[in-house]
Amino acid sequence: MEDLKKLLDNSKSKYYNFRVSAILLTKDGNKFKGVNVETSSPNAGICAERNALYSAISNGYNKEDFFELHIMADKPVTPCFVCRRALVDYLNKETKIYIYSLNGLENIYTLDQLTPYSFSEENL
Repeated sequence: MEDLKKLLDNSKSKYYNFRVSAILLTKDGNKFKGVNVETSSPNAGICAERNALYSAISNGYNKEDFFELHIMADKPVTPCFVCRRALVDYLNKETKIYIYSLNGLENIYTLDQLTPYSFSEENL
């Protein structure tokens, strides 16, 4: 949790003042960190969850390598729908997602709980 809290300071959120940090853990013990980065054009920014996920993918990790995703924000929130779309494509349904606020752990979900009935590569 302390890693997530420190990481919040790296968030670039001057427009909405909503800081988010994420750490994606791999089965071999690596940690991929991400923060939300806002720009003056909202579509050009990135959420913390996708930032961490895409960093892991850029380093050669795949769906079967991921273990847990930890997310912290000033208030407890679950991933946005754009992030949920990416997570469905690149994480296993059983991946645990831990949601933290500044007060500590708030909830634990599986990806499947956050994305019931989602469209995925299995539907193609």
